[in-house]
Amino acid sequence: MERTPVMTDKAPEPVGPYSQAIRAGNWLFVSGQLPIDPKTGESASGSFERQVRRALENLKAIIEAGGSDLDRVVKVTVYLTDMERFAELNAVYDEYFGDSRPARVCIEVRDLPRGAPLEIEAIAFCD
Repeated sequence: MERTPVMTDKAPEPVGPYSQAIRAGNWLFVSGQLPIDPKTGESASGSFERQVRRALENLKAIIEAGGSDLDRVVKVTVYLTDMERFAELNAVYDEYFGDSRPARVCIEVRDLPRGAPLEIEAIAFCD
């Protein structure tokens, strides 16, 4: 099976030694996305909602660069530093995934890179 790294300038460069995503056959494995502005490389500031949107926009850009879209995402993992924000996360998340509703797990963690409040990774099917 061919293994191809996926990179796009519409999402931030990785903050470590890894790819934005790897396409393996018809599967796309997207690395965790923080709420980082791809134009500046800086963490998004402002409300938690704005940070969720930024992380999801980064995820979406990588998925599209890998030849898929949000409707073909089969699994999402969300890491939150504060589970009290679960309802806020869900409100924005629903706007992006709507009726496609991939499988998902949400895990509370103590800390994330750059002090981010969340990180989101995904697995998508590609044609």
